[in-house]
Amino acid sequence: MCLHLFHLFSTLFLFKLCPICIVPQNRTGDSEFFLLGLTDDPELQPLLFGLFLAMYLVTMLGNLLIILSIISDSHLHTPMYFFLSNLSLADISFSSTTVPKMLMNLQTYSKSITYAGCLTQVMFFSLFASLESLLLAVMAYDRLVAICQPLHYLVMMNPHLCGLCVLLSFFISLLVSQLHYLMVSQLTFCADVEIPHFFCDASQLLNLACSDTSINNILIYFFGAIIGGVPLSGILFSYTRIVSSILRVPSSGGKYKAFSTCGSHLSVVCLFYGTGLGVCLSSTVSSSLRKGAVASVMYTVVTPMLNPFIYSLRNRDIKSALWRVTRRIA
Repeated sequence: MCLHLFHLFSTLFLFKLCPICIVPQNRTGDSEFFLLGLTDDPELQPLLFGLFLAMYLVTMLGNLLIILSIISDSHLHTPMYFFLSNLSLADISFSSTTVPKMLMNLQTYSKSITYAGCLTQVMFFSLFASLESLLLAVMAYDRLVAICQPLHYLVMMNPHLCGLCVLLSFFISLLVSQLHYLMVSQLTFCADVEIPHFFCDASQLLNLACSDTSINNILIYFFGAIIGGVPLSGILFSYTRIVSSILRVPSSGGKYKAFSTCGSHLSVVCLFYGTGLGVCLSSTVSSSLRKGAVASVMYTVVTPMLNPFIYSLRNRDIKSALWRVTRRIA
């Protein structure tokens, strides 16, 4: 009798701590989370499906054309375009982490995602977001050497160093993504996990966990500050040196030529970090989690789509290479 009473009181106590569940348990492989998406209106879902499908196809096509143009044109086998091709590959992967699942949910009117699928999204989203941030910093250094040390550019930015920079960026990003994966996989969730987003965001999962997440929150913001703040500091330092060097050029034509070589990269940096900062500010200012999800569309879908246009429209070499590739395909 005493044993039954103890079991009853312990169950009620646990239910009081977590009203959605009786006994919190780690989600197993057959468990499902629910992505609430951008809207609950069924009439808007076909429109959103068509819009995001078109944007995803433009992202894939634009970035693939950039990669093919750089591979096929020997004049573009330089450090700057080597880094650009890797950035385009990162954009394709970054967009493919979240958009296909969102399109499938919109098409099938389903909101479910498995626990394993959710962890996979967390890992790959962190991987490619970190990789893009680091590649932008490496590209800023490349522009710094090209403008400030033009005579030693090809010696300093040799193929060995370029390959090492990309590999190092990838392995750092992989380490960060694995840490995010481990943090989220250790969380305990309640029975019904409804994520007010169109993909599994690590910060959202921390808010929905039944277990204590104070250490996880500190770690995730620490890693975010490191992987976002350190590359951004490197970019700002590089452009401070670049602007200082350009201002010393006597002719206005020389200044324009020097600055035009890094204009596309600067535009992409502003777009990537500007949209990311905008999402952070919107989630801080607005109490609506759905509005934060809408703002996230900017850096998860729009930014990878616009990057090829920025580089192709502002770069004569890329435009001519793209024209040759499209003529061969046609």
